[in-house]
Amino acid sequence: MEIQITTLSENTASRQGMTGEWGLSLLVSLPDINILFDTGGGISAVQNAAALGIDLSCVDKIVLSHGHPDHTGGLREVLARMKKEVEVIAHPDIWSSKQVRFPGQQEAYAGIPFRREVLESLGARFNLAAQPVHITEHVMTTGEIPMTSGYEQVDTYFFVKQGDVLEPDTFTDDLALIVDTDFGLVIILGCAHRGIVNTLRHAQNVTGKELVYAAIGGTHLLHASNERMEMTIAELREMGIQRLGASHCTGSNASAQLTQAFEGIFFANNAGTRFTLP
Repeated sequence: MEIQITTLSENTASRQGMTGEWGLSLLVSLPDINILFDTGGGISAVQNAAALGIDLSCVDKIVLSHGHPDHTGGLREVLARMKKEVEVIAHPDIWSSKQVRFPGQQEAYAGIPFRREVLESLGARFNLAAQPVHITEHVMTTGEIPMTSGYEQVDTYFFVKQGDVLEPDTFTDDLALIVDTDFGLVIILGCAHRGIVNTLRHAQNVTGKELVYAAIGGTHLLHASNERMEMTIAELREMGIQRLGASHCTGSNASAQLTQAFEGIFFANNAGTRFTLP
């Protein structure tokens, strides 16, 4: 099975004519289905799709990794260009009132920037599930990801508003996409708010497969300590990873460490990057 992955939206662009924008969107193309994983933060996904000659009406399913606007903010524009009904797979908590509050600042809304009924009027048909969703025989979502590694923690500046009270956001809605191939697991990450190792280990558990061939997308190692980086690198090596395409919230320091640790395996996965696995 071949998998073609095209990065439609990311913080930076890999080629001239592409638009960089804080966020992430990846088109995962398989022989029998095209899945759009996240939609970027605004207009970059649709602009870059047009620049690459991709007709978004080819998309069969949309998967949302979580409810933050840098992953859902392009959904309205994508739906407007698809001009058809499409299943949108996500966790129910994508509709929670997400907030971000940095020390010394007021909280700010950090959830989906559209009303559900607006998106549904454009063709979105939401399939909201906490458990893994099987999309095809070989493709599924992770569902909720358990916190098992011990050293991966959710950032403390994210919250959910319950009435007038801010509660820590535990990111129950954080999920990834798994493609189970004959050469190993290919796992597509949004931000991995609950930890890249937790995510990959959960993918192994729900599929019963050990070999993680590739992890592509956001890793949320932006603020990772040296200790966490060392443990993450050790775990990725143990999984036998062969391709590591980091994007978005990985951070320059973590990217440098991953480049050194995974020479010939790690690559920066920016807007306009297109590749085929294996």
